[in-house]
This record gives sequence, structure tokens and C-alpha cells, in this order.
Amino acid sequence: MSQEMIAILMFSSMMLMLMTGQRVFGAIGAVATIAAVTLWGVGGTDLPFSAAMKLMKWYPLLTLPMFIFMGYILSESKIADDLYRMFHVWMGPINGGLAIGTIGLMVLVSAMNGLSVAGMAIGATIALPELLRRGYDKRMVTGVVQAGSSLGILVPPSVVLVLYAMIARQPVGQLWLAGVFPGLMMASMFVLYIYIRCRLQPELGPALPAEERQVSTGEKVRLLGAGILPIVIFATMMVPFVNGWTSLVESSAIGAMTAFLAAVVKGRMNREVFETCVRQTLAISCMFMWIILAALCFGAVFDGLGAVRAIEGLFTEQLGLSPWTILILMQLSFILMGTFLDDTAMLVIVAPLYVPLVSALGFDLIWYGVLYTITTQIAYMTPPFGYNLFLMRAMAPPEITLTDIYRSIGPFVLVMVVALTIVMLFPQIALWLPEYVYGK
Repeated sequence: MSQEMIAILMFSSMMLMLMTGQRVFGAIGAVATIAAVTLWGVGGTDLPFSAAMKLMKWYPLLTLPMFIFMGYILSESKIADDLYRMFHVWMGPINGGLAIGTIGLMVLVSAMNGLSVAGMAIGATIALPELLRRGYDKRMVTGVVQAGSSLGILVPPSVVLVLYAMIARQPVGQLWLAGVFPGLMMASMFVLYIYIRCRLQPELGPALPAEERQVSTGEKVRLLGAGILPIVIFATMMVPFVNGWTSLVESSAIGAMTAFLAAVVKGRMNREVFETCVRQTLAISCMFMWIILAALCFGAVFDGLGAVRAIEGLFTEQLGLSPWTILILMQLSFILMGTFLDDTAMLVIVAPLYVPLVSALGFDLIWYGVLYTITTQIAYMTPPFGYNLFLMRAMAPPEITLTDIYRSIGPFVLVMVVALTIVMLFPQIALWLPEYVYGK
């Protein structure tokens, strides 16, 4: 059997198992292990074993539980409630102000969390009811929460970029820095869209009534502390790392400890909150480790097959496609897969094929990590089975229907496509900061 046929058989078997509802790591790991033993006999068992050893020795993986713990501290200790109150007071007097504040909330949550699911939960439980009660258009605010929560996988510390770094063998720190400007650019584009839309159609996002704007200057200044807190946590973590004073793992530990101390100082930390945070951190961390292990095993089988070189020859020599055409086709395939898979599943399924191919085509793997992440954000919100669409349906109040959710995301997906195009055309938007920091 040819290399191409073996690769197609492996992918089709894996997709079939995923469609039957099997866990992602189980489907990927089983196909990889069975293929290894079938192709190379008993010696093939060394592939999953060496993948496990590689995972255990990858020191930056320790950042994963630290950032997950930090995110749950934010959520469970109700620090996000204070953040939204700050945006409510400062942004409420302008049309669409609370929706703009929601985007700001999501950026700050992303800078302390790294997971889009946590951002979605905070937006749906804190921001969405308040926006609806204030008379905001339900379709627009539903799109705002979904779009804002997607920033969690791009703005550092992104857990998805940690996984990409492991699979693509790229420095996590450079990937995080590469996501800073594209993430802020996309958030700014969301804000600009909301402002212009609500300026043209004030009924979509009414300003706060005059009586609710009467907040003393002292109270406004006090509330600014809620916005400063996440910035302080982010700074205590990133400034020492960027300046070379601490390693990546040490910085993640500093961030987790700072978030914990902040919750203690604010009187929000008790045994119940701490136990919930630890249990959730353990569950999510173990899930990610199993997925990475399966992905490494799958990638090792592909390397052994030489399937990547065969597919590269098919695209570039037999079909005669240009590198940019191949890259665009890759992005379109991510959007297609995103209609029924989450970001982690997409990454581990195609990374063994795409990452070596991107490198062979002469593209920068740090830049491509940002492209992958933005494309994943788009896929999250693409009907009919976008991941965020069903998360929103599960968390939204009854008056928001699935039709409302589908119709809410159109403008925001368009904004994301524009942002993706800009980063593709101008790679330095993603690459300037890591080159500046690591080029010192």
C-alpha cells in the first residue's frame, strides 16, 4: 500500500471514530498506535512510548496547569463581576458602551485565562443578562459575547498556542508575543464595529439613563481598581519573562500565585472556591496532556511514513499549486473542520501534516501559529456546527433562540476574516514583537 493510501486510511479511520462520539485523544491515539504496530510490528510500540517520554520531559508544559488555575481563580472568586461593574460605569453613557465594555472585559479575561470557554461562561452569565436588561438588541449582544470570548485563544497566555508550540516544536514565548498585536487589533476592530453600528442605529445599544450615570468621581476611581487588577497580574507575569529575569514556567507560577493572593486580599477565597479551582485545573490539565500525547504519537507515525513529503510533492509538483494557494486551502480546511470539531481536535488531527508542509513551503511557523489561531476563532463561530454556537445556546437565556445565535455572528465573522487577511498580507503585525524581544 502506498504512503498516500496509508495516510488517507489513517485520517478516515480517525474521523470515523470521532463521528461515533469517541473521545479525541482515544480516537487519535488508538489509530496511531494500531498503525504503528501494523506497519512496524512490535517495534512500533516504541513510538507511543517515546512520545510519552517526550511529553514528560517538555518543561514548558508546566505552564498549562498554572494558567488554567489562574483562569478559574478569576471566574470562581467573582473578580470578573468587578470588572464588568467598572465597564458599566465608565462606558455606559455612550451608545453601545456596555457592548464595548464587554469586549474590554473579554480582553482582560483572556489575559488572565487563555481559554475561550471560560470567557464564554463569564460573558454569558455576567454580561449577557445585563445587556438584555438594558434593552440591547439580543442578536447583536449574542454576537458580541461569542466574538469576545474567542479572543481567549489568541491573546496571551493562550493555552491553544502552548499546544501548538509543543506539536510544532516552536518557543511558547515567541508565539504568545506574536498573538499580542493581532489579538488587540481584532478587539479594536470589534469595538469599532460596535461603535459605528450603534451610532447609526442607537436603538441597538441604548446609552444608560441619566439617573444611572450619576456616580461620584470617587466611586469611578475606586472601580478603576477592578480594571487595574488584571493588568497588574498580567504585568507581574509577563514583564519578568520578557526581560529575561524569569523563565516561562516561573512566570506562569508568579501569575497563578498573584491571582490567588488577589482573591485572598479581596476576601473571595475560601475552601469551597479553592477546591473547585484545583479540581477543575486537574481535570482540564489531564485532558490536554492526553490529547498532546496522542498527537505526538500520530505525528511520529506520519514522520515514519514520509507521508508529509509525499503530499508536499502532490501539491507542489503534480498539481503545481503555489505556496500561497496551498496555505489558503489549509485555512479553508480549518474552517470546514471547525464546523464540527473544537480547536484542540483540529490541531492534533492536521498538525502532523500541515506544520511540516508549512515549513517546507518556506513560511514562518510562528506566524502560521497566529494564522491557525485566528482561523480557529472563525471556525468556532461558523454554522452549522460551530463550537461557540452551541456553547452559547447552552448558556443563553430562553428568549435567545438558535436562529438568533446563527444570525448574530455574521458581522463578527466578517471582521475576523478581514483581520486574518491583514495578518496574512502583513506578517510583521505578528512577528515584530517576538523579533524585537528575542532579537535584543
